[in-house]
Amino acid sequence: MSPRWNPNPEVHTGRLVVHSLHVHLVFITKYRRGAMTGEMLTRCEQIMREVCEDFEAELKQFNGEEDHVHLLVYYPPKVQLSKLVNSLKGVSSRYLRQEYGAHVRRYLWGGHFWSGSYFAGSCGGAPLTVVRQYIENQQRPV
Repeated sequence: MSPRWNPNPEVHTGRLVVHSLHVHLVFITKYRRGAMTGEMLTRCEQIMREVCEDFEAELKQFNGEEDHVHLLVYYPPKVQLSKLVNSLKGVSSRYLRQEYGAHVRRYLWGGHFWSGSYFAGSCGGAPLTVVRQYIENQQRPV
């Protein structure tokens, strides 16, 4: 290892890659209905943590309100983000509907729990302005 290398626990190494991939995800309930309770949020976090482990990802942070949840997820480069999102939403929807069926049916119908859309924002690392400046200032050969 290079003497200039300062180990950073947020930077992971693989055989051919060095990476630090984090995403901020937001899922909203169908029709933005306030179907979530505190107990459901706790269970939702457990479910989503297990799904992340199946993908060799890690749920770093979780919280939410009655009509949406926020997740901060580290994921390895071999994971397709869309597949991770589909599993997170699908598995959590199935379990929450099974375990809290009577409560959920008062707010949601038609077999859906989450809205079909979601927010995904990359995070971590330097701000875009710093990255742009770094790339611009490379010593390009003439």
